[in-house]
Amino acid sequence: MASANTFSRADQASRSIGDPLYVHRDTAMESAAGAGSGQAPARPCGVRRIRRAYSVNAAAGLQLPDSRKAEVWNVDFSFTEEQLMIQDVARRIANEKIAPSAEHHDRTGEFPLENIRTLGENGLMGIEVPAEYGGAGMDPVSYVLAMVEVAAADAAHSTIMSVNNSLFCNGILKYGTEEQKQKYVRAIAEGREIGAFALTEPQSGSDATSMRCKAVKQADGTWVVNGKKSWITSGPVAKYIVLFAMTDQDRGARGITAFMIDTDREGFGRGKTEPKLGIRASATCEIEFNDYVVQADEILGAEGEGFKIAMTVLDAGRIGIASQAIGIARAAYEATLEYVKERKAFGQPIGAFQMTQAKIADMKCKLDAALLLTLRAAWQKGQFDQGGARFSNEAAIAKLTASEAAMWITHQALQIHGGMGYSKEMPIERYFRDAKITEIYEGTSEIQRLVIARNETGLR
Repeated sequence: MASANTFSRADQASRSIGDPLYVHRDTAMESAAGAGSGQAPARPCGVRRIRRAYSVNAAAGLQLPDSRKAEVWNVDFSFTEEQLMIQDVARRIANEKIAPSAEHHDRTGEFPLENIRTLGENGLMGIEVPAEYGGAGMDPVSYVLAMVEVAAADAAHSTIMSVNNSLFCNGILKYGTEEQKQKYVRAIAEGREIGAFALTEPQSGSDATSMRCKAVKQADGTWVVNGKKSWITSGPVAKYIVLFAMTDQDRGARGITAFMIDTDREGFGRGKTEPKLGIRASATCEIEFNDYVVQADEILGAEGEGFKIAMTVLDAGRIGIASQAIGIARAAYEATLEYVKERKAFGQPIGAFQMTQAKIADMKCKLDAALLLTLRAAWQKGQFDQGGARFSNEAAIAKLTASEAAMWITHQALQIHGGMGYSKEMPIERYFRDAKITEIYEGTSEIQRLVIARNETGLR
């Protein structure tokens, strides 16, 4: 039986998501696993002290079906030293650079370019990007750990980080040519440029196949693009954009092609920066193409593969948004945990009241559930990257659970803080505003439910 003690650190006040991540075993399993060894059952241990995978099979007393008697189950809830290292890097930058400036960027809407450059210089804008393309060469679990730390400091920074890591780099690494990886991925992973992902249009959000932005092939092999895209994260500052445009209307989803866009080229235009409820420092705008010319070698993947590329990339993006939601929720939860110990009413801390305790318990349960489901999705993505099965269902489950947990937890945090939570003098109201977007982008909660249900039933 395993559970995660998510917020236990002796070395800092702001507790970490996975340090230590404890593995607990019940008494019966401890006794069975240790039978004949002459050793006392092991106590739960943090990953910084011991990393251990616990194996249990029929010989150890666990009853398995006859067909699986020889099978060994390995359950390892620990992190590698490399994963903990990048988490520590993200935590330090988040605490020293991002958190102190979060209120300013939220209030002004100013794009945090200096902080984003710092993230890039430390490998956090290309966590899963191989070193030969300027990235950190880490795995999806590392990405989750780093994203949570940044999001806990400020959700807007994590949005920019997520787009660059998940939506921009992932698709190019999987479908791009060597030249495209060197040109586009390296610049983004090193933090020298900002990337964006352009799928949504004013009249097509969840229904991506109804897009009107078109690319028409010319006799010389180039393509001419015309149309608009909306709600483009980092659109006002992006140097490169992965664009999805209709190249054959009659083929529907199979008539969509992905292109690499250089925003400095003639024919590209940006609209006004959108005034948003939350993640205000993450610049968002509409973009427009007027006879923009794409060269033949700027197609990503093959002609007609755009929809497949977009859906694959969105699976990865949903893990990023789930991680962001966990970071927001964690920040709200930690602030509330401290508040209920300090705030007194009727002669005692409000955390002593049963209704408050019920809220704290529910917050903790939802937060841990979201974390573990997101780590599972990240692990499954790692298997997919090595030729394993798709992780669409796991990503949708993680994103749905984490985003709704973040919205609920920040709501309860604000309620517990009362008037102080409603005031802009505390970050609680920012957490509440920032949490809402996690239920919308990279597929709304309604879309996630459709994805999950269709995967489970096989019906459409």
